[in-house]
Amino acid sequence: MTKVWLITGSASGLGREIAEAALAAGDQVVATARRPDELRDLESQYGSSVRTLRQDVRVARDADAAVAAALQSFGRLDVVVNNAGYGKFAPFEQLSAEDFQDIVDTCFYGVVHTTRAALPVMRKQRSGILFQVSSVGGRITRPGNSAYLAAKWAVSGFAEALASETAVFGVQVCALEPGGIRTNWGKRANTALPELLPEYNESVGGVLRALSGVWGNENSDPRLIGELIVKLADETSLPPHLVLGTDALTYLAQADEERAALARKWVETSRSVDFRAAAGAGN
Repeated sequence: MTKVWLITGSASGLGREIAEAALAAGDQVVATARRPDELRDLESQYGSSVRTLRQDVRVARDADAAVAAALQSFGRLDVVVNNAGYGKFAPFEQLSAEDFQDIVDTCFYGVVHTTRAALPVMRKQRSGILFQVSSVGGRITRPGNSAYLAAKWAVSGFAEALASETAVFGVQVCALEPGGIRTNWGKRANTALPELLPEYNESVGGVLRALSGVWGNENSDPRLIGELIVKLADETSLPPHLVLGTDALTYLAQADEERAALARKWVETSRSVDFRAAAGAGN
């Protein structure tokens, strides 16, 4: 069956690959971006199968307009891909409050706004998939990207919580958690780096030095991810989290081991606040 997609952040990178894969599969797509003129070639190639639209994901009314456009153009909405987002490397202390909020507004509240607009439609249809593009950085952390990681942790948690609410009426929610994807994300995140305060040379500076050779050589192919997501849209039992890429699997396994070791080290402290612990101490 032909599906109707709404994909945010479709102008470039992963969003563009997903849009092209869905259209190549014969589906219908509402492709949105802050600069929709960058999507005109999709209209030329795919004609009435695609509708392009300006959407600033930080603005709730733009999300409402995007969902309305899908219904008006194609009559339903089957798959939403909340893809729009960006990062900016800097120590938290050297990242302005305005930049921090803009990243969170884009990467997290952008997901919330579009989900809020789409979910009533899917609930009434009793079907649909919400792919929330998070990151393996929604499960792990590293110095120098606090705003982006905070937003992605929120996206992954939001996806899992929402999945438990909507499964009963046929709407699936899946947080996609890729590792490095060979797009322009990393290069953009590294623009206008501040001169690090000396106290951050080891932590943030160490990460920046380690990643300097990664950009342009990331592990995962965005075209393959786009094609995979189109295939996943046929699944009826998606997980609330889906890690993508061998690098992401490695990073997550290491982080889980470290967390488990710390939990074991501090387990008696964790138990010490129970009522029964206090009662036992009194005896």
